[in-house]
Amino acid sequence: MAEILTEIRKIPPVTRFLVASSLGITLPATLHLISPWRLVFVTQAVIQDFEFWRLYTSCFFGSMNLNYIFELAMLYRNSNALESTHYERRSSDYAWQLFLASLALVGVNRPIQSYTHTRALLHTLTYLMCSLSPPGALTSVMGLITIPIAYFPYALLGMDLLTGGTSAAAQGVSGMLVGHAWWWLVWGSGIGSGGVEQGMYAGWGRAPAWLKSWFGEREEYGRAGSRRGAVQAFAPRQRAEEAAASGRVTGHRWGSGRRLGES
Repeated sequence: MAEILTEIRKIPPVTRFLVASSLGITLPATLHLISPWRLVFVTQAVIQDFEFWRLYTSCFFGSMNLNYIFELAMLYRNSNALESTHYERRSSDYAWQLFLASLALVGVNRPIQSYTHTRALLHTLTYLMCSLSPPGALTSVMGLITIPIAYFPYALLGMDLLTGGTSAAAQGVSGMLVGHAWWWLVWGSGIGSGGVEQGMYAGWGRAPAWLKSWFGEREEYGRAGSRRGAVQAFAPRQRAEEAAASGRVTGHRWGSGRRLGES
């Protein structure tokens, strides 16, 4: 048990929360320990009866069949890839941006009256992960065929259309729309210097101070480099160029020295 807990702690915190939420909500419903109707999103129940927990449970209520294994694996894979690379040591920013994206998903899905937002959330994370992947990267579709990772969200959408019909595909499209907005507004259609977001609304993606404190993070971004905790990191060449431009000489002068054998 100790070894299992150790492996679980290695999972980034936000990804661990997503996976735990999915399991904690889907499994009780599958085992008939709770009525699925208490977990889905119903506008009247939220607004008139103040059942606000439906906003949360509807985002993690997965399929009550074997498809759930695929959904859970995709959720872990995509979230872990994002949090371990593009949001490394910035789980608070990832959590905050994910929260805003989830609210957007609820709003975008209102016209199609979706009872759950699980597939939409999965498509959002998939689209963002694929958009931030290196150009030319490849991925496999269920281990059968290999395609460029940029096309994977559309392949996933096609699978939803075949297995779930137009309703599932509509949820997938809503997730892709939110994922594209996340990528464009926060990341600026790419990744800036040092992996910092360069979108026009990147500032909105910064987690509030209380959330950073809750995650135990303290991170600031400067113009010339990135500050993580109390250590500011610069590229060696950048620091040398700055020193030359300012006329400063860095390092320690060791003198002219003597040749071996001289007295």
